[in-house]
Amino acid sequence: MSNPSQNLKPKNQVVLICIDGWGISNETKGNAIKNAKTPTMTMLQEKHLFASLDASGYAVGLPKGIMGNSEVGHLTIGAGRVSYQDLVRITQSIEDKSLASNAVLNAAFEKAAKGSGRLHFLGLVSDGGVHSHIDHLYFLMESAKKYGVPNSYVHFFADGRDTPPTSATTYIKQLQDFLRAQEYGKLSTVTGRYYAMDRDKRWERVKVAYEGLTQGLGEECTADNLISVVESRYTRSENDEFLQPIIVDKEGLIKDDDVMIFFDFRSDRMREIVETFGIQTKFQTSHVVKNVHIYQMTQYDEKFPFPVIFPPQSMINGLTEWLSKYDLRQYHTAETEKYAHVTFFFAGGREEPFVHEDRNMVQSPKVATYDLKPEMAMHGVGESVVKAMEQGAYSFILCNLAGPDMVGHTGMYDPAVVACNVCDDVIGMIYNACQKHGYVLVVTADHGNAEEMLTPEGNVKTSHTTNPVPLLIAGPPELGLKLARCEGGLSDVAPSILTIMGLETPAEMTGKSILR
Repeated sequence: MSNPSQNLKPKNQVVLICIDGWGISNETKGNAIKNAKTPTMTMLQEKHLFASLDASGYAVGLPKGIMGNSEVGHLTIGAGRVSYQDLVRITQSIEDKSLASNAVLNAAFEKAAKGSGRLHFLGLVSDGGVHSHIDHLYFLMESAKKYGVPNSYVHFFADGRDTPPTSATTYIKQLQDFLRAQEYGKLSTVTGRYYAMDRDKRWERVKVAYEGLTQGLGEECTADNLISVVESRYTRSENDEFLQPIIVDKEGLIKDDDVMIFFDFRSDRMREIVETFGIQTKFQTSHVVKNVHIYQMTQYDEKFPFPVIFPPQSMINGLTEWLSKYDLRQYHTAETEKYAHVTFFFAGGREEPFVHEDRNMVQSPKVATYDLKPEMAMHGVGESVVKAMEQGAYSFILCNLAGPDMVGHTGMYDPAVVACNVCDDVIGMIYNACQKHGYVLVVTADHGNAEEMLTPEGNVKTSHTTNPVPLLIAGPPELGLKLARCEGGLSDVAPSILTIMGLETPAEMTGKSILR
């Protein structure tokens, strides 16, 4: 069924809370969730329905053993199905060599070869697999060499969030070894993702990256002493994510008429840097490059006019669209740091709201790192949800609680515990409002993080995990909700919500309801 009856009213109204970075682990050491005060989550698990969901690897369309992330987590939850994520699509196209004949990629090579003769590759250089993968960069450079592009330059955005905090030197060495073996391409600049990959309109950060990339503002060094320069930054607690620009080859700075390929496949943290180069520079700077030719690995924003190497896949009849077809009102809210996740990603890559979909964005705190304000804007998000319930107009309400993930990424354990405390408190506030206003509460998470902040060796861990996440369903006893099974995947959330609401599940949703 692709066109449900618009006159059918749901049996129940639902609030879905997507906690960011809340996994399940019995390990207590380094587990900010276990060591936080979480009376609400404990009560929900003990007195209501509880199941564990796989949120990594094949369960979210990623390779086996790869940790989940916020994008694929929300996408899978909202779509109600598993679809191959861009990481898998791109990797498969490299393995079968089809990427080498990609028309958009070859157009970029042609533009560079016949134009300025200069091609720039910009993106996160690591094997984290959340935003990019170093193997993709290697293939792109090999292909550019075969095509005959005279000069290629790499602008290395350092990770330190989805990889260990001081692992950039490992990837720099790998990249330098690759360039030497290829006898092609140069590493031009190194900048931490804090500056190059902002997503919350902190243009002062983007400015630092831009001026390093175009004007060479930063610490200059040679390729031979680059690693020692980065290691010296580590001694000052300037880890990968926060590396201020390092200029390795000034000839490789971005100039007028150059061609740029942004090779990250995840969209949200590419939007601002791409907008800065291709649409509008939203800060004052002494020099703005002109007439650069931009190519996107995936579609970063449907409003961008730049060619896309891997266009978006069709994702029809996800939960947001399906409820809209029922003519039901729904409300999506999050703080700015995770706003795209309850809108764009949850809707399968659609930017515009569906009919009867209302949205509210709560401003994230303007701090350097979220360990400085671990509560973030979670209370504001919770209050937004409660106000939406009080209106009595919405059949479905969705929110994201960002603290456990965003503070977990800082590696600061005590603030992460605070974030989990606050998160539980906000869930309690929403639960009480659900009881008052007759909503069924569903709580899950997009992936793990805060439950595993130490490696087995005792080192700080800032990345996501492959641990399962909870699914908690709290409705009044008279509804008679019962589990059909205690395990599943994120793709089972949307079908379960439709079961609660008494609505049919579209054929495109291949996930299965976890309820009888």
